[in-house]
Amino acid sequence: MFEAIKALFAQGPQINFEELLKKGAQIIDVRTPGEFQGGHIKGSVNIPLDTLQRQLGKIKKDKPVITCCASGMRSGSASGILQSSGYKEVYNGGGWTSLQQKISR
Repeated sequence: MFEAIKALFAQGPQINFEELLKKGAQIIDVRTPGEFQGGHIKGSVNIPLDTLQRQLGKIKKDKPVITCCASGMRSGSASGILQSSGYKEVYNGGGWTSLQQKISR
């Protein structure tokens, strides 16, 4: 159990989100429409987590995908859904405000 919790919070290799965006990455914000209206990353697409499975057609499979939400929990779930749906290059960007600080748009 402890190892699973440790793995959940483990810091993996640093991801260069700016480089991913240069490669054409799509930012998918999985918060609710109301949360999205309250602020979001310019150019991101709002697809709420509870509708993601039905809206996969809006996300290109041949480009990297960066998911984000409020804290990183929903975006983590979204990353798993995308990977299990055949998306190869998926990254959990975590909370949208921290992701915004990591990119220069």
